[in-house]
Amino acid sequence: MDLNLKNKIVVVSGSAGKEGSIGETIINRIADEGAIPVLVDRNARGFAYAENLQKKGIDSLFVQTDVTDPVEIENAVKTIAAKYGRIDAVINNVGVNDGAGLDASYEEFMDSLKLNVVSYFLLVKYALPYLKESKGNILNIGSKVALTGQGGTSGYAAAKGGVLGLTREWAVDLIQFGIRSNAIIIAESYTPAYEDWIKTLADGETVLKKINKSIPFEGRMTKTEEIADTALFIISDRSSHTTGQFVFVDGGYVHLDRALINDVN
Repeated sequence: MDLNLKNKIVVVSGSAGKEGSIGETIINRIADEGAIPVLVDRNARGFAYAENLQKKGIDSLFVQTDVTDPVEIENAVKTIAAKYGRIDAVINNVGVNDGAGLDASYEEFMDSLKLNVVSYFLLVKYALPYLKESKGNILNIGSKVALTGQGGTSGYAAAKGGVLGLTREWAVDLIQFGIRSNAIIIAESYTPAYEDWIKTLADGETVLKKINKSIPFEGRMTKTEEIADTALFIISDRSSHTTGQFVFVDGGYVHLDRALINDVN
């Protein structure tokens, strides 16, 4: 299916994670569709990602940005606009489950909010004039933690709950401009960061097997490619009448009855 994304300017925050991360996978899928991926991240590996795309003849831009700094986000959007003159979609993908729980300090809790939800607000705020011109759209990457809780991560849970609230609020607020706003909700996906966490555990393989078994559909984690493919469909014209929605790409983790797990795996 042609998603009609060719030459669209798609800005993705949190897109310079390790190879195989959700953001890195998304930018490569964007490039595969003929769209122009714009990477916004604080990690300098984004320069190499953009350069690799350019070597393949794919237009791309990396803007190194601390997304917890409002000035840097504003400047990043100015840099993008100066090069391309437009923005067709914003994918807010930043997310660090930082373990800022009830024992965290006020500063740690606020830092978690700044990274995991305030950055979403700021990127959309500064990109909004360009989204209005293009009648573009917004996609927020959310987490099941906003709905299920997890324990020991008050900052991340609060932020991801806020992401869902912003998704619906923006869908209402921006409908007059023809701008759609949606969210993808992820449960368990075996990213490099997830793998790093498993390696810190003495019984990591046992924990990993238990987690996989808890996922109703096929007893496995969601692939980052599956998340990226869904993201591209949602931001495309093929999903032109979808707004204010939470799309679960989670193998049934959030909604299906756990009593079914032994039957389906």
